[in-house]
This record gives sequence, C-alpha cells and structure tokens, in this order.
Amino acid sequence: MAGSDSPSSPYLVLARKYRPRDFTTLVGQDAMVQTLGNAFAQNRIHHAFILTGVRGVGKTTTARILARAFNYEDANGAHPTLDLSVEGEHCRAIIEGRHVDVIEMDAASNTGINDIREIIDSVKYAPSSAKYKVYVIDEVHMLSTAAFNGLLKTLEEPPPYVKFIFATTEIRKVPVTILSRCMRFDLRRITPEIMSAYLESILGQEGITFEPEALAMIVRAGEGSARDNLSLLDQAIAHGNGTVTASTVKAMLGLGDRARIIDLFEELMGGQIGAAIDTMRALYDMGADPQTLVADLADFTHLVTRIKVVPAAADDVSLTPDERRRGAELAGKLPMRALTRAWQILFKGHDEVARASNGLQAAEMSLIRLAYAADLPSPDDLIAKLANMPAPSLPQSAPIARGPSNGGGGGASAMRVEAPRPVMTEAVATQPAVPQASAQPEIAPAFSTVSSYKELIALAQAKRDVLVKLALEGSMRPVSFEQGRIEVALTDGTDPGIIATLSARLQLWTGQRWLVMVSTKPPEGLTARQEKEQRVEAAHAAANDDPLVKAILQTFPGAKLVNVTVRDDALVTEAETPPPPVEEDDE
Repeated sequence: MAGSDSPSSPYLVLARKYRPRDFTTLVGQDAMVQTLGNAFAQNRIHHAFILTGVRGVGKTTTARILARAFNYEDANGAHPTLDLSVEGEHCRAIIEGRHVDVIEMDAASNTGINDIREIIDSVKYAPSSAKYKVYVIDEVHMLSTAAFNGLLKTLEEPPPYVKFIFATTEIRKVPVTILSRCMRFDLRRITPEIMSAYLESILGQEGITFEPEALAMIVRAGEGSARDNLSLLDQAIAHGNGTVTASTVKAMLGLGDRARIIDLFEELMGGQIGAAIDTMRALYDMGADPQTLVADLADFTHLVTRIKVVPAAADDVSLTPDERRRGAELAGKLPMRALTRAWQILFKGHDEVARASNGLQAAEMSLIRLAYAADLPSPDDLIAKLANMPAPSLPQSAPIARGPSNGGGGGASAMRVEAPRPVMTEAVATQPAVPQASAQPEIAPAFSTVSSYKELIALAQAKRDVLVKLALEGSMRPVSFEQGRIEVALTDGTDPGIIATLSARLQLWTGQRWLVMVSTKPPEGLTARQEKEQRVEAAHAAANDDPLVKAILQTFPGAKLVNVTVRDDALVTEAETPPPPVEEDDE
C-alpha cells in the first residue's frame, strides 16, 4: 500500500491509510467476527446492530464493513456475505463514503427529533441501487430523549430493505428500549500482543526501522486503541526522522527512562532518600515531567504488585526487558503491605503534584514521605521488638498475644498484650469474669432451666430478646432468686410493664410459671451493667500499672489504652498508637 501513493498526492495518516476494509484485516475482534460470520452463513441477519467500546477499537470501521457486506453484489447478483476479498459493485462507493443508500449521521451534531424525523420519512422509500438502505448513526448516545422515542417504532419494525447500525462509546446512556431492539457487540481493547504485531506489520509495509522497546512504549501509551496507537506511531516516525527509537519515543511522550524509574523505585523502597532525590532531579533536568514521574512510579508499583499476585504478568510483551526481570525480582523481595502502602502514597502524591504551584517540590515531598514509610516496621514487629528488649522495665517472661496486623507501618494500630497475672489487683481477680458465649447455659431444644440471675441474662441473650436483656442488665437489681420466683428492685424511670413482660417470657422459655415481684425495700447494690463497668475500670487501672504496657506507652508518646477485656485467667489489653509523622497524609 505504501508504494501506491504518488509523490504529489497529499499525505494520508496511518490510521486512515491502513483502515480495515473487510473483516480479515480487522484486528482484535475475533468474537464479533465469528458471530457475524455464523449469522450471515445461516441467513439470520438482524435488522439493527449496536457497536460499543472505547475510542479507536473499530466501531465506525465495522459499521462500514457491515454496510459493504449487506450490499455486496458481484456477477452472480446481490447477496450478503462477509467474504469481501473481491471488491463488489457498491464497495468502492461505500468505502469512500459516497454511496446514496448508505447514510452516515453524527448524532453529536444531529441530536434532535427533527433529525430523526428525516430518517423516519426517508425509510419509506426503497434503496436506489443497492439491496439495502443502511443507516449508520455514530455516537448514538448523544441523541435526545425525544429523538430516541421517535426512533423506537421504526427501529422495531423497519421495512425489509432497511438496516440500522449504531455506534457509541457510552452504552449506559442508551435507553434500554433501544438496546432491546438491537443486536449488541462489545468491541474489546486490542491486547498488547496483537497490537505489537499489527504495528510491526505496518512499519514493515512502510519500510521503517524501529526498536522493540520503542514499540512497547507506544503500545502501552495507546491503551488498546488502534487509532491512538497509529497516531502515536505517526508522531514517532516524524519525531525520529523516519525511524522509531526508544530515546525519541521517550522524549515525545515525556516519559522518564524506564530503567531510571526502576532505580528510583528501588532507592525509595530501600529508604535511600538522598539517592532518590538526586535521581529525581536528574530525570527532571532531562525533561521528565514531575507528575509523569510520580505516575510512572505508581505504574511500576502496580506492575510489581501484579507480578507478585500473578507471576505470569511478567510475560507481557508491552513490558521492557528491565521491567520483566527487575519487576519479578522486586515482587519476590517486597511484602504486599509495603507495595500497597507505596501505591496509596503515590496515588495521593499524583493529585498533590497536579494541584501544586511547584510540581517538582510536591513530587519530592511525596517521594520523601514514601522513602520514610517504606522501611517502617509493622505493629507485630514493634511488639516483638519491645517484648525482646533487654530492658529492666520489660519482663522477659511476659507472654505476648499477637493480634491482627493492619498491614502497614503507620497509622493507628491495635496491639493485643496479655499481661502477666501478678499485676492484677485483688479487686479484678476476685470479680467474676464477663460471661462468654462458651459459658452460657446449654439450652434444651424445648425448654430451658434458669438457676441464677446471671443465667437469666444469658438466656435472654441466647433468645435474642434485646428488650428483656437490656432491662435485666440496666433497669433491675436482683434482690432474691429461686426456682419459679424472682424479686427485683427497679431503677428510677423504669417502666413497670417490664415485670409482666419478663414473667411471660420466662413461662415461654422454661415451660413453667414464674412469679416476678418488685421489692418494696430501698434499692441496694449495683445493676449488672454497673458491676461490669466497675470491673472494666479496675481492669484498666491494673493494666496501666503493667510494666509492659507502661513501656509501650512510653515508646509511643501520645498512645493510649483503649480497651481491656477481663478473663478468668488473664488480662488482655488493646493499645492505640498515634500515626508516625510521615504517615499523617495516608490516614
């Protein structure tokens, strides 16, 4: 094709010059081609099609090829076919967009009901020369609601000689009433392998030399769009004066050197702040944009994480040799929490660089934050380190119960510490433990037995009767308890009707009548809830006196004890540590 152009003819961009003219040259849409081939072979050709996908994947091109296929006519007469290897009578006019029976309309500039009325009126008339009158409406989602409604009846029951082909990048904006009347095809992004081979074939036809690394950069930047890739390739050929090299593509796209980006990533994850800033400055002096550098770092972080999860991702043909080899090495060395933390910092940093008046300063601050955060230990590591410190204030015999790590070195974290028994105060040791689920009385399938006020609370919890449970814990004080008879004192403001409710529930749960009386004596003692709160306060005091807890609170200024759980044989505490300064932006 390259040799057919005369020197005096105007230059035709690659995206138009190599535009597919039949389904054999349409790349990356094999599923759609197979479906259409079967439909044509069985003569089950729908009257309306809708093609959707991102820009540049071949929607309008497919519509024109379909128009050729509908109206294909050769020496044997008119017969729809997908075999377009031999140009038919109407093919040239359809390819050049001048056939009278193939009407293309841009819905972005013809959005109203009046434009659709013209189509509705013209549908009444048979095609002039071809077998079918084909209406191609591009960016159909731009039509107004009235235009869509006006098209419904004609679209559902068109004359036998009319075909509709719609194309859109926003399929969700098309009314479902339109979608239900069309055969839908989702055109996929073209994979890097297919795109690389496609670009190589075009460069071969053009007689242009190239470097595989440069082609990989173009494929990555094209994001699966054939038109975007061909436009970038056109630009790269012009920028490289007839050749496509990695250095010219880097300069054209404003990309930093991929190897230097990997060097920068390794320095940051190793906490080498000085070296990372020097590398950043060197890339900036070479012309790399700060925002692009941060985006490249985030892109490489994602690549390393992806390779860690899916090792086969390293075989992607759009990757450079350095990205494949070093990316796999880093995926084996770096823990997942460090990679996800790096991604979060870079993601925020990219937005900060975009909004900052000085992008370089914002980028450097983001990298400093990342370098400091990269080598932060996890909460588990910190607790283990504190427990093993040979300091007098930290008893070596204190057992450590390691809780779940939050996966990062910074931010608030929960540390579960089992304190040694000797530090428990007498008040805590003598108090009964909070009823655990395993300590609840075993409930028979039919009826339950209750022998204490504590078991009564557990029974209400097991029966999921929240009203009765809350009343037993906070609105009543037990005065006396025996089988079939309970005497309680009500707190101020309690509804007396709870007595009748409790009596009815007990009869239902135990299968026998219970006498529930309100005591006439002045209320004495504490409710079950108040007793629990007292135990927790005592446990807090005991935990604060524990040497290990004291050491943790001293090591992390601003940390505080947030929870204490009382057990029969141990005291378990949870401490909350403040985030380190370098992680403040990542909360």
